[in-house]
Amino acid sequence: MPVCEVSTNQFCDTEESDMSDRGIMPVDWEDRLDTNRMLRERLQRAKDALAATDVDVLFVFRPEDARYLTGYRHHLGPAYIEGNAVVVLPKGGEPVLWTMDYEHCRKRMSWMSKDQIMPRANFREKIGMRRWVEQVESLVGSLAGKTVGVDIWSPLLEGELRDALPRTSFVDGYHGVMMRAKEVKTEDEKDCLRIANVMTEAAFDAALRFMRPGVRECEVLAVAWQTMTALGSEWTQCQNIVASGPYTAPYRRFTSDRIIRNGDLVIIDIGACFNGYYGDLTRVYVCGNVKPTQAQREVHQKVYTALFDAADVTKPGATNADVFAAADPYVLDNLGHGAGTNPWEPPFFSPASKDAPVTLKEGMVFNLEPYHGTEEVGGVRLENDHIITADGVEIYTTYPFDERLVIDVHDRDVTTGRTRETVPIVGMG
Repeated sequence: MPVCEVSTNQFCDTEESDMSDRGIMPVDWEDRLDTNRMLRERLQRAKDALAATDVDVLFVFRPEDARYLTGYRHHLGPAYIEGNAVVVLPKGGEPVLWTMDYEHCRKRMSWMSKDQIMPRANFREKIGMRRWVEQVESLVGSLAGKTVGVDIWSPLLEGELRDALPRTSFVDGYHGVMMRAKEVKTEDEKDCLRIANVMTEAAFDAALRFMRPGVRECEVLAVAWQTMTALGSEWTQCQNIVASGPYTAPYRRFTSDRIIRNGDLVIIDIGACFNGYYGDLTRVYVCGNVKPTQAQREVHQKVYTALFDAADVTKPGATNADVFAAADPYVLDNLGHGAGTNPWEPPFFSPASKDAPVTLKEGMVFNLEPYHGTEEVGGVRLENDHIITADGVEIYTTYPFDERLVIDVHDRDVTTGRTRETVPIVGMG
């Protein structure tokens, strides 16, 4: 089942370029994001990762990884549903996609042949799983005596697969194959992440200009969500967080109907989704045109410094443990996470990193988000997005901090000094 060949822009050289500073529509007068190349390169990375293992066939049930392998855009929701997007990738072969939108996909996903796109796999009933296995074997051959990598597992799924394939060995296909393929991003993936971040910053700015004493957290979030959606965001990085006043410490990671008061610290943590890739941005601003307390400034400064100190040690050859240690102890439960078609993927930065450190590589992308707070003063969480370069790190988050809260500007901070300290932009919409 051959994949339809896609064209390559032989003149495009994206090395050291930043397509997020350009428009997102395809044009004929400059190089922009090349989605055809991204599809091709992602699939090849997965094939290479599979070829480097003893796994014969990969079963992919995670919707975000189905998109990584095929480009299938699924409709996202608040819960994972087995069978909504299924891909089988045989070693040395091409992916096969099962989806409830198969007619739409066959008509519009020209880079895949029609016999690579199948009607939805019924995983809601036991008999449906067994019939799906029969269909898989009819397409890729008998799996008896073969090793199959599976990216997500449940007791029901395990039982049905083992009953249907008693002579097949099952191993981890998520960390063993998919995460190896995804750990270093292609140039087009990085541009998707940058564009998602641009959308996120626009939404943050709109929310901040709306925020003022007397409005509710949920109203602030509504402005951010509307802005992201209007810009073309497919979904959001999470339910999104607006936490104010007492909800900043202990930190409550969701948005409520609390009325924000003058002088409150407000944590806004949001992320847009562009072309399947997620932005993620967190800042803390003081609500209202008031001066923060010295205690609020000191809490903010500790987190602000930890954020940039962690970036200082980020480079190829360093480890996630090195980065975590640079921000410690200003960490909530983890310091950060990778980002891609899944907003939370390796590398991770946790207290456990020191026991099994991961070496950082050029092209890895991740978000760092230290935290500190007390119930008496309030809490602060700040977040920047990072790409590891050949000799260091690119911080591609450019939205400024609340200058009323910054005591000492860090050398890596290129945003502070660009906003109005005496007349903050909070509530100026």
